[in-house]
Amino acid sequence: MFKNNYNTNLKLGSLFDGIGVFPLAASRCGIIPTWASEIEKAPVSITKRHFPHMLHLGDITKIDGGKIPPIHIITFGSPCQNLSNIGNRKGLAGSQSSLFFHAIRIIDEMRCATNGTYPVIAVWENVMGAFSSNNRLDFKAVLESFTKADIPMPASGEWANAGMVRGKDVEVCWRLLDARYWGKPTLAQRRRRIFLVADFGGTRAKEILFKARDLQSFPTSCGKNRLSSTSTSRISATKTRGKIPIVRPFQERRMRSAAKDRNKTGFIGSFGRTHDPFPTLLAGSVNYFSFWYEGEEKEGFIRQLTPLECERLMGLPEGWTALGHKDEAISDYARYKAIGNAIAVPCAAYIMAGIAETL
Repeated sequence: MFKNNYNTNLKLGSLFDGIGVFPLAASRCGIIPTWASEIEKAPVSITKRHFPHMLHLGDITKIDGGKIPPIHIITFGSPCQNLSNIGNRKGLAGSQSSLFFHAIRIIDEMRCATNGTYPVIAVWENVMGAFSSNNRLDFKAVLESFTKADIPMPASGEWANAGMVRGKDVEVCWRLLDARYWGKPTLAQRRRRIFLVADFGGTRAKEILFKARDLQSFPTSCGKNRLSSTSTSRISATKTRGKIPIVRPFQERRMRSAAKDRNKTGFIGSFGRTHDPFPTLLAGSVNYFSFWYEGEEKEGFIRQLTPLECERLMGLPEGWTALGHKDEAISDYARYKAIGNAIAVPCAAYIMAGIAETL
């Protein structure tokens, strides 16, 4: 989301890499994407196309952190299927979300092999449900895994949306970021995610995660006829000298649930209003929206977002997921899944900029 104003020698490794959002944000800050771990075929091919020199390590369970190239920054958005509010809620004990502990193991192995030198920073991203899963004990386990210390539960019994704890040799800060408030222009998607920064041997995590910084805009498109942001879809006819497009997303999951429960209020509430953001893009579903020109409501229609529009809602460069490294076309199904599992670029960019500034 910004131009590269940094000149660093920092290197980054990305676990659970997906389609390379952390490497993308890092590279724009002068940080070198060095290696990645991912097992999904389409995302691996996509990232190989954009980062041909990045080493791919494969299955995280088979990686020895002491035997791979040491790097300054390790990022990971570990699987959230067992933590999400719409998942099975098994928490970190679930087969997918338990992979979190392999990332911690790799960090520990690398620090042991380098006498505590690398990595310097770790960044973890996950769904908001991680605050509450397993009777709120999962997030406690996350903090204790980073700090190697006993972290007491908050007196309120609930984790705050932002906070800081310290272990013997590490400072850990976390913050809930909603993609709809980030980027230039801001993204038209409601996407709340926890971002945690751990600074090993330092006290810079709070500066990385809490300091206000202005990121220069980075254009994702020079094309015409792109989907209007819901927050800017009502502009006066005098200014546009033409028709006023109206875009209204609606929450399909909420709509289906309300219809099943015969909840009239919930059903009506699932229809978006003019300035509503799109619901969170998910790997297992496609978002729909209604569109018409002001005064021509009867000519309006409902359709689903295209993969290109989903890329825009994530702040990705247009066509980021369209092709693999052998110029093969990526299927729409694989693109929807990969984008739904991805991290919003402006949020990752804000953190990478903070790391580049402070390190």
